[in-house]
Amino acid sequence: MNYKNKLVRFTPNRVWRTYTGGKILDQMEQKSIPEDTHFPEDWIGSTTQAVNPDREHIFEGVSHATVGEESIRFDELIAADPSYFLGEEHTKSFNLNPMLLVKFLDSSVRLHFQAHPTAEFAREHLNSNHGKAEGYYILDVREGTDPYVYVGFQYPPSRADFKKMIEDQDINAMEACFEKVPVKPGDCLYIPGGSPHAIGEGILMVEIMEPSDWAVRFEFSKGGYTMPEEARFMKRDLEFCMDVFDFTQLSVEQAIDKFYQYPKIERHYSDSSFQERLINENVTDKFRVKKSTITGTVEKAEKDFYIGIVVTGECSIKIGEETTQLKKLDRFFCPAGVDAVTICAESGVEILECYPPAVK
Repeated sequence: MNYKNKLVRFTPNRVWRTYTGGKILDQMEQKSIPEDTHFPEDWIGSTTQAVNPDREHIFEGVSHATVGEESIRFDELIAADPSYFLGEEHTKSFNLNPMLLVKFLDSSVRLHFQAHPTAEFAREHLNSNHGKAEGYYILDVREGTDPYVYVGFQYPPSRADFKKMIEDQDINAMEACFEKVPVKPGDCLYIPGGSPHAIGEGILMVEIMEPSDWAVRFEFSKGGYTMPEEARFMKRDLEFCMDVFDFTQLSVEQAIDKFYQYPKIERHYSDSSFQERLINENVTDKFRVKKSTITGTVEKAEKDFYIGIVVTGECSIKIGEETTQLKKLDRFFCPAGVDAVTICAESGVEILECYPPAVK
């Protein structure tokens, strides 16, 4: 396969989940009858296998990449030349692991109440190097939706009371522990491990996270599906998982202050084109998120690989003699071994860029 100096694209990679959504993803794939189903996510540039109850026999989650006219599993492509795709410093530190997982998430219902372990908890108790810290970038909301997330306890219960709510599946009592935190297109949030949360209905977003599928789901039924017991508590029990939760009280204002990430210009490509940092190493050492706003033609060089998603507008990206046309919501992978790309966007484009953790 001739992969040098080429942009890597991805075929749709829908993954089964316990909640429903995905109608907008169906529309993106030009399906004849778009609908909300149990395939509300598309995993982008993924080398992570999904963990789904009753679907252990199905291999899902790992992306398929296209380079030119050829298609190959993304983990196999990386393994063919890891220093080129991921960078020599990255592979020395992390081997073949890109160290991030990026998804489209399209919700038709409020997601389950859940929390994810920190990396420290995962190392100590789950024999894993990864927790599941998450970043959100809100792309769009469905018509008639008042978009929100629940994140952090505004009215924290006692540990004993919370455990009983979970055992009794008292959803009203759980929901009373939260207030809605408003979100809108263009917002970016960082949700560290341990934070109880739920994404509201009608939201299309990019989710950036550590490359794991660890979750403590303390609401068991959603979209007509009830999770089996082994899928609720990371194949442990509830008492084990109680140590995952952060019971700190946060008002809505404090939650906004803690979780929202505001863009700061990192560099200018030209008078009208610039790159902003959204989530950087001062926020987390798990991954980084930036956004490039480009009008006209610029040359862009990065020392790290990144997964790019066009969030507004359209553009062409030229590497050497090859030019790739991209439109809104197209996604791609730019290898670390690419010295520079030329991006042309006559009417303007915004590209969300998801980077691995910085190598120390």
